[in-house]
Amino acid sequence: MQTELLLRQRQSLIQDRLRTSGRVLAVDLAQEFNVSEDTVRRDLRELAAAGLCERVYGGALPIAPGRTTLSQRVGEAPERKAALAAAALPFIAPGMTVFFDASSTNLAIAQALPAGLELTAVTNTPLIASALMEKPGVDIILIGGKIDRLVGAAIGARAQRDVSVLRPDLCILGVCGVDLDAGLTAIEYEDAEFKRLVARNSAAVLAAVTNDKLGTSAPHAVITAQECKTLIVEHDAARNTADLYTSQGITVVYAGGTRA
Repeated sequence: MQTELLLRQRQSLIQDRLRTSGRVLAVDLAQEFNVSEDTVRRDLRELAAAGLCERVYGGALPIAPGRTTLSQRVGEAPERKAALAAAALPFIAPGMTVFFDASSTNLAIAQALPAGLELTAVTNTPLIASALMEKPGVDIILIGGKIDRLVGAAIGARAQRDVSVLRPDLCILGVCGVDLDAGLTAIEYEDAEFKRLVARNSAAVLAAVTNDKLGTSAPHAVITAQECKTLIVEHDAARNTADLYTSQGITVVYAGGTRA
């Protein structure tokens, strides 16, 4: 009984550390709890199996925000997403071919495009295509196939086949989690596969993310952090974020105009 109590205490403390620090390392927890690293790794495996953390090499990360539909996410935090959108606009130049991935923040970017901007926009997301229809200077390529209702986009075999022939100048990637070690990740397997294909076919990748996705990991890898050229974060994101990512050659832009 005492062993079980200590186990529960450790795992509760690990979850507290994840909430406050954003990540935990097995070696540090072993020293703090005065147990072996093997014991801590077992704790992390159990927490991961219960859906309470995401295992990464040497430790664990918080779980990325949960499964909600794109339609549900559109109504969440519109002011924050509008600020991220404004920070993304300078990276979109006239004449570009830009891929807009499924994301409520990317929808905000599409809505924020100046009316006179001329470019070719590619998307697999009907909501984003509809917003782009209001922009007279934008030529639209809609990637088709069966729409995944959760993702809000076409991500299956036909969509992957159609997008494989394109080479966008810029991919505005929608992600569920962003971490320097885990990279850019997605919750759904097939969505991650689609995102990986279009990102690696693009000349550059940009991701605009809300604070709840920073330092988290979803189950399926999309690309490494280093493959993302530009990361746009909220104005109040932790300032050490810039140091972590810029050390890897990534441009970090804080919504509101600060660039690191």
